[in-house]
Amino acid sequence: MRPAHLLIALLAGAGVLFAGQPSQSQEQIEAASLTVAVVKPMQRQWAETVPASGWLKPWHEAIIASEIGGLRITDVLADVGSVVTKGQPLVKLAQDSALAELRQQEAAVETAKADLAEAEANAERARKVQDSGALSDEKVFEYVIGEQTAAASLKSAEAVLEGQRIKVDQTTIAAVDDGLITSRSAQLGAVVSSGSELFRLVRQQRVEWQAEVSARYLASMKEGLVAAIAGPGGKRIEGKVRLVGPTVNVDTGRAIVYVTLPTDDRPPSGLYATGHIELQTTPALTVPETALVSRDGINYLFTLNAENRVKRVRIRDRPPQFRRGGNPLRHRPIGKRRRVRRRIPVGQRPRQG
Repeated sequence: MRPAHLLIALLAGAGVLFAGQPSQSQEQIEAASLTVAVVKPMQRQWAETVPASGWLKPWHEAIIASEIGGLRITDVLADVGSVVTKGQPLVKLAQDSALAELRQQEAAVETAKADLAEAEANAERARKVQDSGALSDEKVFEYVIGEQTAAASLKSAEAVLEGQRIKVDQTTIAAVDDGLITSRSAQLGAVVSSGSELFRLVRQQRVEWQAEVSARYLASMKEGLVAAIAGPGGKRIEGKVRLVGPTVNVDTGRAIVYVTLPTDDRPPSGLYATGHIELQTTPALTVPETALVSRDGINYLFTLNAENRVKRVRIRDRPPQFRRGGNPLRHRPIGKRRRVRRRIPVGQRPRQG
């Protein structure tokens, strides 16, 4: 009886042992299913884009210089980074010598007026006695010519006076346009010369992107196209094409497209930026980027049929039926989660959602 009892005990122990472990088929069934998210493709207007890169430069620069020389700077009213308006004073020059010359010229004008009054009186008397013969014709003519000469001298003196007033006004140097000061060479106490640069400003604070694009895209470029760059901190800045350069660089084979950027963002000039220019938009079906599976440089997409079975579909470059989307959170609606039975080899499994 002992061998029989031993055999029964061994069989019972083996049963307990195998009962506590899942079968291989059960492991395969559990491993053959996983949870994924189902997303519906969405119809969107998709823009064809052209990659570009280039420098951010001022739309126009204005140089503020002194129109008179030999005067000392007495006050500097602006600095680099100042936002100024047209006509705003930036530098003041010493006015002592200019004001002295102005007063001297005012006196010269008064003298010319007195000379004209005397000449007019002499000419008037000469005309009255011309017919009586008291004065010869030559003397009458001399008085008339003296009157005309005095009138011309007065006009000349008044013109010089006006020029002197302009010189006094030029001792205050003002901004020639609205803009942002980017350079300052004016120093307090310095004696300026005529034409010397004191400030440089970006007119109307307008900065543009001088984007370099391949010559093969030049025929598609036109004014008004939307462009976007990655600004400081990765911020997206949009602008519009203002001008397409008429020439192509013979060394690089690239043309320059001038893109006007908004003044609200105020991107710094001198920054090298990359971005793209949007061409025409066409309707396209889009899916989230996370729905794509890349293998060996080829993109695949898994489609789901009514029987909850998936099929792998190859996505070609810029296909008409599928286009690669950007942020998956922008694509709606998202279907509910369900369990999918895989019938594809291991190694080609879909990504988990």
